[in-house]
Amino acid sequence: MTARGDGRSLEGFLAEAQEILDGFSRDLLDLGAARDAARAPAPETVNALFRSAHSLKGLAGIFGLGTLQSLAHAFEDLLDALRMGRLGLSPELEGLLFDSVDVFGALIAAAGGGDEAGGDEAAAALRRRIEAVSKPPAPSAAADPLDGLLIGPEIRGVLTEYEEHRLRENARAGTPVYRVRASFEMASFDRGLSELTSRLKGIGEVVSTLPAAGAVESDRIGFELVFGSATPAGELARAVLGLGAEIVPIERRPAAPADGAAASPPPPVAPPPAALSEAAARASEGEVDRLHHLVQTVRVDIGKLDRLMTVMGELVLAKTNLLAVAELLKNGESSANLSARLFREGRNLERRLDELQAGILDVRMVPLDQVFDKLARMLRKVSREVGKEVDLRVSGGDVELDKLIVEELSDPLMHLIRNAVDHGIESPERRDAAGKARRGTLSLAASQKGNHVVIELSDDGAGIDRARVLEVAEQRGLLGAEEAQALSAREVLNLLFLPGFSTARAVSELSGRGVGLDVVKTNIANLSGMIDVETAPGVGTTFRITLPITLAILQALIVEVAGRSYAVPLNSVLEIASVNEEEIRTVEGREVLSLRETTLPLVRLDRLFRLRGARAGGRRYVIVVGLAEERLGVVVDELSGQQDIVVKPLGRLLGTVRGIAGATDLGDRRTVPVLDVAAILEEATKVDSLERAAG
Repeated sequence: MTARGDGRSLEGFLAEAQEILDGFSRDLLDLGAARDAARAPAPETVNALFRSAHSLKGLAGIFGLGTLQSLAHAFEDLLDALRMGRLGLSPELEGLLFDSVDVFGALIAAAGGGDEAGGDEAAAALRRRIEAVSKPPAPSAAADPLDGLLIGPEIRGVLTEYEEHRLRENARAGTPVYRVRASFEMASFDRGLSELTSRLKGIGEVVSTLPAAGAVESDRIGFELVFGSATPAGELARAVLGLGAEIVPIERRPAAPADGAAASPPPPVAPPPAALSEAAARASEGEVDRLHHLVQTVRVDIGKLDRLMTVMGELVLAKTNLLAVAELLKNGESSANLSARLFREGRNLERRLDELQAGILDVRMVPLDQVFDKLARMLRKVSREVGKEVDLRVSGGDVELDKLIVEELSDPLMHLIRNAVDHGIESPERRDAAGKARRGTLSLAASQKGNHVVIELSDDGAGIDRARVLEVAEQRGLLGAEEAQALSAREVLNLLFLPGFSTARAVSELSGRGVGLDVVKTNIANLSGMIDVETAPGVGTTFRITLPITLAILQALIVEVAGRSYAVPLNSVLEIASVNEEEIRTVEGREVLSLRETTLPLVRLDRLFRLRGARAGGRRYVIVVGLAEERLGVVVDELSGQQDIVVKPLGRLLGTVRGIAGATDLGDRRTVPVLDVAAILEEATKVDSLERAAG
C-alpha cells in the first residue's frame, strides 16, 4: 500500500495525513473528557471526528492506499452511527477510537516508508473490533420524543436525518427548543446570519437553519433557526440583541399517562471488543512517532514568509552596495569616505543577516501542543490498561521549540508518563485508604526561561522510596553500605538514571524491565538538555527537563585551553570572572571558587579532556555556566570572542565523546568542538567524577 507520486507529493501526503491525525487525536480527548464528566459528547466534537475520517478516506483514495481508505471508510460509518444516535459511547467504543490513532499512524508511516504490507495486520485486527461494536441494538419500543414537540410539518418535513436526530436528542433531554426568526439585507445577509449563528452556538445548539416560511421585504432575506438551549429566556434575548431576531418557544404536548408507558432505554452498550493480536499491537506501537519523523515539513504562517522575503530584498540591496564599494576599491580609489561607506554597508549587512537568522529560526519553531496532545491520548490508554483513574492537566502548550527537538521529545516524555502511571500513582483503593481523591493527577507544564524551555511532569502519587532505591543499588553491587550512607538525597535519586536500574518488584506490561529512565536521560542529553527529579513521600514526584530552544544556530563564546579552541554556547553562560590561581581552593578533593559569598565548584577543561600543555599559574578565566538549578565554573586560559555558530554532528566515531555536543567552523578554516554544557554539569556533580575524568 505504497503512496504513489514523487517525493514532493509524498511529503505533502505525510504532512496532510499527520495534520488530520493530530486533529482526530485532539477531538478524541474532548470526547473522553465528556465521558469522564458523565455528559453526552458535544455534537461538534463527534462531527469533527466524522469529518476527519472522511478527509483521511479521501486522501488515501487520492494516493491509492486501499487498506487505509477502506479502514477510514469503516470508521466513517462507525462515527456516523455515533453521531446519529444509533450507537452509544461505551468504554469499549472509546478505547477503540483511541487505539485507532496508532493503527492509522502505522498505515500512514508504512506508506511513507514504502512498506507494502506495513500495518496491515493491525488494520485487520482493528476492523474486527469495529465489526464487534457496530452491531445494531435491538429495536426500541419507546415513543419518539419528537412526537412530544408541537412542531409543524413545514419544519419537521425538511429536516435532514442528522438534524432530526439532534432535535430528538434535545427533546429526550428535556432541553427547551426554540424557533429563532431573523431577516437580513440581501447585500450583507451572510455576515448577519454568521453573527447570529455564532452567538447562539455560544449558549446552545443550532439544530437547523432554514429559509423563512413567512413573507419578508423584497430587499431582505429571512431565515428560521431551530435552536435548543437551557439558557434562561432573559439571557437568550440579550444574546441576540441588536440583530432583530425573534425567539419563539416550541411548545410540548402534555405528558402521556405513566401507566403502560415505555421507558426510554439507556444508550446501547457495545459488546467487549476482540483484543488486538500481539503482532498487531507491536505494529502500532510507536508508529505515530515514526510518522512525525517522516514528516519533514513545517506549516508556516504566510506573514512569516513575507517578512523573510522583505529581508531577502534588503540583503540583495546590501550586496549591490558592497559590490559598488568593491568596484571603487578595484579602480584604486581610497578615501576616508570610502572606508566609512564600507563600514556602514558591512554593519547593514550584519543587521540583515541577523534578521534573516531570527526569521528562519522562527519558521522552525512549533508549539509543544503537538507533543502534549499525543501524550494526553496515550495517558488515557495507559491508565485504562492498568485500571487506574488519572487526569492530565496541561499548561504551556503554546511554548515553542525547534521542530527537531519537539520530535525527539515525545519518547522520553512517554517513558515518564508510563512510569508515573505504573509506579507513581496508586490504585483507586489505595488512594481512598490514604485519604486522597480516587482519581490521580498528572501535571504537564512548560515555560520559557531565557534561551531555555523547562518542562515539568508532576504526579500526586506515593513518591519515590529512597530506601528501596538504596536497597536495589546495594543488591546489584552498584555501591557498598558505607557509600550508600554517604549519598545525599539527590544523589540517591540520580541512581534511578543508571542503565538497567529498576525498583519494580515485578515486571509489568508498562515498566519494570530495567529500561526507561536511563533511556530518558540519554535522549535528553542528546538534545543538550538536563533532567532532574524531586520527590516527597505520599505527596508525589516531579521530573524537570531543561532544554535549549534550538540546536540549529547558536551564539557561542570562543575560549582557549592548552592551545586549543572550544565553543561554549552563550545560552548557558551566566557570567565570566577573571581570577588568580591563588583564589582557587580545594575542598574535600574538589576545586572551588568563592564568588559573591557562594561556593562555586570548578572544572578544568584541560583535565576533563586530558590535554597536555596547560598553562601553569597566572590569571585564568572562569566561565560560570548553568542549566536548571545547577551552577559550575569552567576554567579556561583565554577568551577569543563571541560568534554565531552552526553546530554540526560529530559522526559515529566521535559522537559518544562525553562533554562535546558537536563541532563548528569558525570561518577562518578552523573547526572547533562545541561544549555540551549539560553533560559537563552532570559529570561535575557526580561523586568523584572529576578525579575519575583526570585519571
